[in-house]
Amino acid sequence: MANSVSVPPSVAPAARERTLHAFDVVIAAAALLLLAPLIGLVCLLILVESGRPVFFRQRRLGRNGQPFLILKFKKFRDARDGSGPGLTVTNDTRMTRVGAWLQRTKIDEVPQFVNVLRGEMAIVGPRPESLTFADCFHGPYREVLRYRPGIFGPNQVLFRHEDDLLAGQPDLDRFYRQVLFPLKASADLLYFSGRTARSDLRLLVRAMVAIGGGHASLGPTLDARVDRLARTQAADRVPNTDAFMKV
Repeated sequence: MANSVSVPPSVAPAARERTLHAFDVVIAAAALLLLAPLIGLVCLLILVESGRPVFFRQRRLGRNGQPFLILKFKKFRDARDGSGPGLTVTNDTRMTRVGAWLQRTKIDEVPQFVNVLRGEMAIVGPRPESLTFADCFHGPYREVLRYRPGIFGPNQVLFRHEDDLLAGQPDLDRFYRQVLFPLKASADLLYFSGRTARSDLRLLVRAMVAIGGGHASLGPTLDARVDRLARTQAADRVPNTDAFMKV
């Protein structure tokens, strides 16, 4: 389907689900309060450089394949601009100077704490895909949609500089569909099938380290399994293998 993906409902225990969501709501509310000065500053910078709207809204695939509107700070000159590729690359010509800074620091994701309060996202979960790539969720990858999408996920550690990688590909759509999406979906399944509260806390720390420019990993076991997947994907499907393996 163009606007959703049919997935059997998640079967997480109700009590555990309520506990996780309550934790997410508390963290999201606290984050919005603590980051209020930064949010105000970013809104002002966007207004001065490119005017309204301040926020970018896009339909993304949520839990069980149900679409929702994700919130981000606007990075492009026109938040409604549908021209160009559906993926953001390094030195994207559509991006403003403030947008480039937001992209580099990932501050553009801060408004998604509102999505968490609405119950559409979690603090930790697979990153939600745009509806453009809904058809990629076939076979085993449909299982990714059983999880509530998150602000932080394993792929923020594995692919912190995804935009650099995409910039080196002659066919962005093909590369993403045939290589990056299967690899990212596989990494999500590897992580979330065995997640615990402790592993989520470790992931949050590692994601923040990666966002800050430091070196971070998911741990030796997961790193080794993802590396094997990456090498298989690169060898089988990608002509620009060297660029892929540098990530």
